[in-house]
Amino acid sequence: MKLPARVMTIAGSAAGGSAGIQADLKTFQELDAYGMSVLTAIVSRHPQTKKNVHLQTIEAIEAQFATAIEQVGVEGVKIGMLFSEEIIESVSGLVKQADINYLVVDPVMVGKMNSKLLEDKAIHALKEKMIPMATIITPNVPEASLLLDGRRITSVGELKQAAVDLYNLGCQNVLVKGGRLDGPAIDVLFDGKNMTLFEAPRMETANTSGAGCTYSAAITAFLTKGFSVYESVKKAKSFVTRAIEYGFSYTDIVGPTYHAAERKYGEASKIKIYHVNQGEAK
Repeated sequence: MKLPARVMTIAGSAAGGSAGIQADLKTFQELDAYGMSVLTAIVSRHPQTKKNVHLQTIEAIEAQFATAIEQVGVEGVKIGMLFSEEIIESVSGLVKQADINYLVVDPVMVGKMNSKLLEDKAIHALKEKMIPMATIITPNVPEASLLLDGRRITSVGELKQAAVDLYNLGCQNVLVKGGRLDGPAIDVLFDGKNMTLFEAPRMETANTSGAGCTYSAAITAFLTKGFSVYESVKKAKSFVTRAIEYGFSYTDIVGPTYHAAERKYGEASKIKIYHVNQGEAK
């Protein structure tokens, strides 16, 4: 029996099950990867205090990481919500010391319900400590804007330029997700030389909670299973597009993507891929 690839998510917990480590672990399972988790925070609004983010201690984070490394080992790590400068410094140190083949950094800053998931003073630490170690970073438009000091990103052309400029933060690859722009959902992948656009049709649904977490988790799983960055993004784009297409909700609140959609209904068939000439990527 060939053992499944070992992947870890270091992220927050979403009590409703749609995002964070819950979305990541569902994605890992669907893609036949062995998932582990290090919980950095619990995101859940207290009915009396209204407090929304409940941080784990550094000691608890380090203990979870050490336990997973000792008991299982890990080949690929996906970074999600870290929230504070202190947690970023701790996690970056843990990752640096471990024998990890792939590091996917999803710079989680603002949740679907506009919950603040990264302190302002932690943005610098994310850029200096975590992003330079990444195999790939996967910001959406608001996150890319924050990482680029508030730059407006309103078009595919600006999305492409953002990918180039984010690459200069020191990571190996950048995937800027354009799902919040008008028109089809276009994402831009840049590796320092080659630029590729992945286009999916716009889905008429509000139930997209956890889509970004799912996308980056899928990329992590595919990388760890031996696919190239390009193939991993291509496969993950199909996976998340199908999941969004069949998103649902039990209430009148924004609901989750459906992680089992590709398994049940097949790969998304409408993903278009465009390879941009090197001169156009500047």
